[in-house]
Amino acid sequence: MAKGTTVRMWRRSLAVLIILVVVGFGVLIARLFQLQVVQSEELKKAAVGNQLASTTINAQRGSILDCNNKPLAESANVWTVVLEPVYLKDDAAMRETVITGLASILSLDEADLREKAENTSSYYTIIQKRVESDVKDQILQFKEENGITSGIRLIEDYKRYYPYGNFLASVLGFTGEDGQGLNGLEAQYDEYLTGTPGRLVTAKNALGTDMPYDYEQMVEPKDGCDLILTIDEVVQHFLEKYLEEGIEENEVKNRATAIVMDVDTGAILGLAVKGDYDPNDPFTIVDELKAAEIATLPEDQQAEARNEALQYQWRNKAVSDTYQPGSVFKIITAAMGLEEGVVNEESSFYCSGSYKPVENAQSIGCHVRTGHGQQTFLQALCNSCNPAFMQLGLNIGIDRFNQYFGAFGFLQKTGIDLPGESNSIYFNQDSMTQLDLAIGSFGQGEKVTPIQMITAVAAVANGGKLVQPHIVDKIVDSDGNIVKTAGDTVKRQVISEETSQRLCSMLETNAIQGSGKNGYIPGYRVAGKTGTSEKIGEVAIGPGEDYIASYCGFAPADDPEVVMLVFYDTPKGPNGYYGSGVAAPTFRKVMENVLPYLGVERRYTDAERAELDTTAPNTIGNTVEEAQQKLSDAGLTAVVKGSGDTVLSQIPDPDATIPKEGSVVLYTEEGIEENEKVTVPNLVGLTLSQANQQAVAAGLNFSISAPANSEDAVLTSVSQSISEGTEVSPGTVITVTFIQKDNVE
Repeated sequence: MAKGTTVRMWRRSLAVLIILVVVGFGVLIARLFQLQVVQSEELKKAAVGNQLASTTINAQRGSILDCNNKPLAESANVWTVVLEPVYLKDDAAMRETVITGLASILSLDEADLREKAENTSSYYTIIQKRVESDVKDQILQFKEENGITSGIRLIEDYKRYYPYGNFLASVLGFTGEDGQGLNGLEAQYDEYLTGTPGRLVTAKNALGTDMPYDYEQMVEPKDGCDLILTIDEVVQHFLEKYLEEGIEENEVKNRATAIVMDVDTGAILGLAVKGDYDPNDPFTIVDELKAAEIATLPEDQQAEARNEALQYQWRNKAVSDTYQPGSVFKIITAAMGLEEGVVNEESSFYCSGSYKPVENAQSIGCHVRTGHGQQTFLQALCNSCNPAFMQLGLNIGIDRFNQYFGAFGFLQKTGIDLPGESNSIYFNQDSMTQLDLAIGSFGQGEKVTPIQMITAVAAVANGGKLVQPHIVDKIVDSDGNIVKTAGDTVKRQVISEETSQRLCSMLETNAIQGSGKNGYIPGYRVAGKTGTSEKIGEVAIGPGEDYIASYCGFAPADDPEVVMLVFYDTPKGPNGYYGSGVAAPTFRKVMENVLPYLGVERRYTDAERAELDTTAPNTIGNTVEEAQQKLSDAGLTAVVKGSGDTVLSQIPDPDATIPKEGSVVLYTEEGIEENEKVTVPNLVGLTLSQANQQAVAAGLNFSISAPANSEDAVLTSVSQSISEGTEVSPGTVITVTFIQKDNVE
């Protein structure tokens, strides 16, 4: 009995043991299956993460260059300072030397640095990023002087740098702390500029301590692509120089913009927005008055006000702002009428000083309140007559007007490769009235962007083709391969070549003797049109109403190459607010420099040639008598300084441009020229005769820049080539720019 019981117990125990073994091994096998099969990849990654430390190595951001490969934005070398505490754990004195030295050089807190240095399990602790070259050199010198071979490491990195400061800022944009493009081309082409980051992979031992250099692996970064722009740095220079000058002279309150475009390709040669900012320091508010105003606000309001101010200064006025183009738009209305055969150059219009476009509507006045009387269409264009263009618009009709408005590109964004482009604000075409049409015909009802306006005028100039404006010509990778090219895109034919040629001729007449004459340049067949638009429905800045003064023109009129648009938002200065007196002089100054630079030859008329300045003959080395005779033969006057017999130097220099009947100062003794100076007087705000008297009295040569056909007009000086108060040599040529103040829109 006992034996049977023992056998049964043994069998039961064996069965339990077998069950336990089967279950135990089953669970173990299941767990192994889960770890080695189901969670295999996850655990591998975790293991690698525990065994390896990975540090990102930034790629060098691609450069942005002008059309002649001048760098406008590039990545400058900076360094990341890395502490290697593990190499300092056995030398407390050296560790203390490193702590005090780096704290001093990098202006760091010693206590914080000591805490990092005493973490002796680490081979890699970043203590400061974006260290400049001068600081890097101090660290290298510190290491050499103290015999430090390990413990401090410098890793090359990159920092975005804009070598010309605020030059082209609104186009280039800027990057953030992480190198990402935040505005302008930097944001638009960020994926091409960024490149591919590299990696520094460091092994760790079982205790989690970083392994030394032998266990490191470097994955090299791939640098970003370069952008080659259509922008020409020289053209941009003139554009920014004279736009800033115009802002100051005309006391512009709401910034200004100007664009220069190739009429045939849509390539943007220059695009300026002032006031702007320095992309090297984009988060500083440039407007000191605005910054001071924000500082007086309650703290809870300052952040929002500061953000608004920054957005305002970053905003690209040429593509993001809309404005009522005013009389510049009459170019487009004229193109519609000529193309449709509604009007020709000799069509007759009558202006009484105002016009009532529809019954029961208020009469709309002309800028000449007494009216222009009977006039041809060409004369109406030159007179910038609103009543005539209202009549023309009504004859074109709503449907055709809308059709051409869209065909000229005003109903869609241009697609220029810059961020933040706005679209036009136009009448509701389904409910557009005759009054809307009349107002829109002279550019006062619709709102367009500057880039839309200049693109439409380019179509008028180039034979009727609407082109695609663009600012990047090509993208080139770090190996020099072309990744992408812009190409020249013609969207559609808007008007015929015949209409284009007729209108170009009319606009040339306007630039010579009409409303656009303040933009005319002797020797260049300029075609142009002024614009003055009231800012209706907007809060005025300062006393009185606000206006936009603009000018759009191209040259040469018979074979156009470049078109330029300039506008000043809210001018409040002494030259008034009309486009003829405010914007046209800037157009003239820029184009007078840009056209010869681009190789456009001057072709003077006989009348222009007779008014040209002459050149100073070379008298250096001649006797005084010989020099005086040379100058007399050239129609110039000699002013002798010194008692010597031979001319040692002269002002102006040989072959320099000098006004006819001007004077040349001859120096016959050493040192006289350096010691004798005259002070440039104020020549602004004067008539031609007054400015001439002031210049001559100061011992200066006086050259004028004035509108064509202005012999009988009253001219007023608005700028001078050398600032008042400047000390110069006697005989120096000073050029004074004049405009005709005729209040023409």
